[in-house]
Order: sequence, then structure tokens, then C-alpha cells
Amino acid sequence: MTDIPYRFEKTASVAEVRERFPDLEPGTETEYEVSVAGRLMLRRVQGKLAFGTLADATGRIQLFAPARSTPDFEEFCALNLGDWIGVRGIVMATRRGELSVRVDHWELLAPTRRPFPDKWHGITDTDTRYRQRYVDMWVTEEARRTLELRSRVVSAIRRFLEDLGFMEVETPILHPLPGGALARPFSTHHNALEMELYLRIAPELYLKRLTVAGFEKVYEIGRVFRNEGLSTRHNPEFTMLELYQAYADYRDIMELVEQMVETVALSVLGTTVVSLGGRDLDLAAPWRRATMEELIEETTGLALSLETPLEELRRIAGDLDIPIRDSYGPGKLILEIYEKTTEGTLWDPVFVMDYPVEVSPLSREHRSRPGYTERFEGIVAGREICNAFSELTDPEEQARRFEEQAVERARGDEEAMVVDADYLRALEYGLPPTGGLGVGIDRLVMLLAGTETIRDVLAFPTMRPEQTGGGDGAANTGAGTDDGQAP
Repeated sequence: MTDIPYRFEKTASVAEVRERFPDLEPGTETEYEVSVAGRLMLRRVQGKLAFGTLADATGRIQLFAPARSTPDFEEFCALNLGDWIGVRGIVMATRRGELSVRVDHWELLAPTRRPFPDKWHGITDTDTRYRQRYVDMWVTEEARRTLELRSRVVSAIRRFLEDLGFMEVETPILHPLPGGALARPFSTHHNALEMELYLRIAPELYLKRLTVAGFEKVYEIGRVFRNEGLSTRHNPEFTMLELYQAYADYRDIMELVEQMVETVALSVLGTTVVSLGGRDLDLAAPWRRATMEELIEETTGLALSLETPLEELRRIAGDLDIPIRDSYGPGKLILEIYEKTTEGTLWDPVFVMDYPVEVSPLSREHRSRPGYTERFEGIVAGREICNAFSELTDPEEQARRFEEQAVERARGDEEAMVVDADYLRALEYGLPPTGGLGVGIDRLVMLLAGTETIRDVLAFPTMRPEQTGGGDGAANTGAGTDDGQAP
């Protein structure tokens, strides 16, 4: 095999070449020499002339390789689709006006040892696309653009929060107790300490400890882990933005969310209007505010509240084929009815407000609605984008709710919380009035990218075990061909 170099001196990206020569006249040869590198994605040989398409992280450009000046011309023509190559040569335009790099020197940087799909057919098997993202992102332009969009979204969020004076922090991923959310955790064992630990289901309780410590505006963007199934909206590990702002309540956080989403959309898309499933959606502030009961009544005609008799709520849930437990009170039943009948129908952005205390163990009681909390979820296109509330600051009330959760856990609810004595101790030192927020970054990117599945916005989504004995899903083998620009 040809010796593979240890490095290659690249002087320009494809995008830089195109930016420097946007309107080169057909048939023009410049004196500007560049060294470019990337994968050979298409190749066509016409006698003593060969054309190729070189792709790097920024785009694609044609390679123009005449036999008279291309070193090892036959070897160049024998390159495989997907081979990594480095090329040095002048920038030119063919007689048809195609911007090109003439192949005055080339090197094989890495051969592909597997058949590489071409851009016309891509990878035909959906499972293979997500399993072999290292190939998919070369041949599926939309997949590459979505991952680049994700990066810009996270950067825009950071800029927005930093401009508001928030400080980014990092909190533990290994927790001695699962807490901060209602979810089933992954567990592991620390050998040296001989103790069970849990991959975090939320960073919430540690971030609020920092608020107790005097950091008035903190946020974290990081991975969280929940031992749940796979779906178009769920991946066992995902990225969460959580933030806490002292002296704020849930209405302040509503304003922050709508402003942040609007700002991020304008930054990465240039507009607040996105398209999802062929239907437009405007993310511009302000968003609607409505209580859960108001939305249920609008959707179903049912006027429900915590005063609705428990047996009536059970009957309605039964009529809707909602599985329920004997321990469910009116708050839990209303939430189940809402999620079954209403949440998925909410298209335009709306803050669903005032969740029952029963289903909000970390939220502060509503100042004027007994039995409810100052909690909201942001729903867009039927999807939960965020969850937020005025934080519960009373350590005695928090201890009582932890105990209620512990009872549910003892009854078999693996998503219920446990009593976190250290967090209660932190609250006893005093947590000022605080507004907290959790945003699912993956779902926000889904919304901005206009995609229906979370796997599209993850570089490497969690997959079921691969079945052996099958093919690799590639639709084409060997070097690709195209109707390259003849001179």
C-alpha cells in the first residue's frame, strides 16, 4: 500500500476557495495555488482527463486532473469513492465555468476499506444511517447541517445567558442519590468507596446548592441520563440546560424563555418562523399563558379542577383508557388527562401554568391558588420544550414532599424521588426566592431544524444491539460517477 503521510499541509478550506473566487470567468486559470484536503466523493474519467469532487467540512469543489500534468494519473483514476486525499494545485474554472482545483500534486491520506455510498443514493437503510453516522454525514447533507445547527444553537444560548450575567458551572454527573426530576436512574458502583452511585437525572439540586452559596445566576449545559425507552422524542442520554436566578419567580422565567428562544432562532435561522411537518410556526415573543385546566376545557369541553370529585376524575381517566394507580390523587389524574387529551394538540407556543402540588415536588406553592404550584411547561408543536417553576424554598415543606415521594417509591414507583438530607440541610441555610428552568436542548434543536425525531439532532443516538450477518446498508460501491464539468 502507498505510504500514508503523517501530516498534510492544508492551506485553504473549500469554503475559503469559493469565497475568494466567487465569479471566476469560464476557462480562467489563476496563479493562486492552494492545498486542499478531504474525501473524494465523486470521480469521472474521460480518457486523458479525470474529474473528481473533493468534500471537506465546509463544502465541495471539483478537481480537474489532466493526464499530462497529474502525477501518477492512473493511480489517481483508480482511487475509490471515500478515499481521503490531499491535493495541491492552482485554482481555475473549466470552460463550462465550474470552479476547480487543478491536480498538480496529490497524496492518498487514508484509503477507505469499505464500499462508500455516493451522494445520489446515500444510505438507504434508516437504521444504518443512525448507526454509521461517520458515513451518513458525508452523504446526507441535511444530517451534517443539523449537527452544525445544533452547535450554533448551543453557542447562541451561551451568549444570551452570558449577556444577562449568568455564570456557567459544572456539577457532578455521579450522584449518591437520584434527584431533581421524576425519572428512573441508571446506577453504577464505585469500587474504591464501595457505594452505589447514579448517573444524574438532573443537575437541579446541585445548582440550587450554588444559589444557596450566593451565586445569583447560574446555569449548566450538560448530559443527563434517564433509564427509559427509546422513541422519536426520547433518548436515554440527552442534553439539558438548567438555570437558576435568585430573586425571580416563574413569571420572570417565562419572559426569559420566550426571549431566549426568539433570540436563538433569529441568530441561527434569521427568522422566528420555523416549518414542522409542512406547517409554519412562529416562535416570536410573547407566548400565550394558560392554566392546564383552561387548556383541557378548550380541547375536551371538560371543566376540571382539584375540586372535581375523585371518582369522577377516575371515571374520565378510565373512559380515556388511561392506566391509573390507587394512589393517584386529583392532581395526578388531571395531569394524566391533560397529557392524554391536550398536550399533543397545542401547536402555537404556550406556557402551561399552575401544575398541582401532587406532581410538582420541587415547586413552590402558588401564592393565590391552594393545591397548585407556580410551575409551567413550555409547549410548542405538541412537544414539551421546558419545565420551570418558582423554587420551593421552605426546608420543612420540602422534607414533607420528599417523604411523600419516598412513600410512592416504596410502593413501586421507580421514578419517585428519595429524601436528600444534604439538600434539606442546604435549604436550612436559606434559599432566597428563586426561579428555575430546565430546557431540553435536543428538543429545541429538533424544533429549529424542523425534524420529527430526536435521532436526527444527535451525533450518535442510542441504538438497539446491531444484528450481525447483514450488510452495511450502503447503496453503492466503488468510485462514484457524475456528469462532471468538461473543459
